[in-house]
Amino acid sequence: MIRPRTLALPVTVLLLSIQFSLGQDRGIATTPILWTDPGDIRSRDLFWGSGGEDHQPALPVEFLSEDLKGTSPKFEVRDTEGKKWTAKLGLEAKPETAAARLLWAIGYSANENYFFTDLRIKGMPASLHRGRNLAGRGGDVPNVRLQRHPSHYKHGGNWNWRHNPFYGTREFNGLRVMMGLIANWDLKDENNAILENEQPGSPKLYEVSDVGTSMGTPGKSYNDRVSKGNLAVYRRTRLISHVHDDYIDLNFPKRPALNELFEFEWGFFFHQLSIRWVGKHIPRRDAKWIASLLSQLTPKQIGDAFRAAGYSPDDVEAYSQAVLERIGELSRL
Repeated sequence: MIRPRTLALPVTVLLLSIQFSLGQDRGIATTPILWTDPGDIRSRDLFWGSGGEDHQPALPVEFLSEDLKGTSPKFEVRDTEGKKWTAKLGLEAKPETAAARLLWAIGYSANENYFFTDLRIKGMPASLHRGRNLAGRGGDVPNVRLQRHPSHYKHGGNWNWRHNPFYGTREFNGLRVMMGLIANWDLKDENNAILENEQPGSPKLYEVSDVGTSMGTPGKSYNDRVSKGNLAVYRRTRLISHVHDDYIDLNFPKRPALNELFEFEWGFFFHQLSIRWVGKHIPRRDAKWIASLLSQLTPKQIGDAFRAAGYSPDDVEAYSQAVLERIGELSRL
């Protein structure tokens, strides 16, 4: 009779060998990436964005199911090539389309997204749990953004603003500046995605996957129409609040005004206080680095990001000028 101890050493060695082998494979396939060198920034097409013209949805699309996560009306659709997309309606559709393009332009990972001023959706239900007033009759839906992860990638989890592989790096601090530049104040960890690719040798992409609260106020107001996509406030709000010898503070993210305190859930209010550090004490050298990338964008490229999002010619011009002014603030450091 063989005693269990006799097998203990060989089994242990075998298990360690398997773990080491798997660990090596994972190490190859799961290198974390937050930012990649964008190369010639002036050649980037901000109208089509990260997916390019070739990856746009093959129309028509058909309704699959409603997505009740988050606050914006969303649902899943499938195009004629079998690709699934997340459709978003409401106040976040336009700002997110433009903001994602600005992030992608300078090397940060961004989802493929496309905005449609009018989209026919087959099998669209007569009513949705959210956004009933936003969906038209007969499957015609106005002002909708379709989004999917980069090709061959899938959602593999979320990452934390405080605890991540990039904390303290130039690239991470540059992302903090970008959140202020686009005024994306909803900095919940659930809006940060880790994207995984099953193909050997592919990295894990870390991205801010939901930037729908951009292009408005530097912090949430009691009214979403004030907070999201508010051109008037975005134009008059300066990006930088204080410049010190070695670091800068952004005018972002702003906590809710005290006179609006009782309009919010207490949990949300304290969360907003807890993430104010994102815009504070950013190394000046890292802010200058991100400025060196942003300053390579042409006015036309910036305008294309907003044209792709369905903004009117006047709003395209106004938003473009506001973005250029914020880039100017950084460039003068």
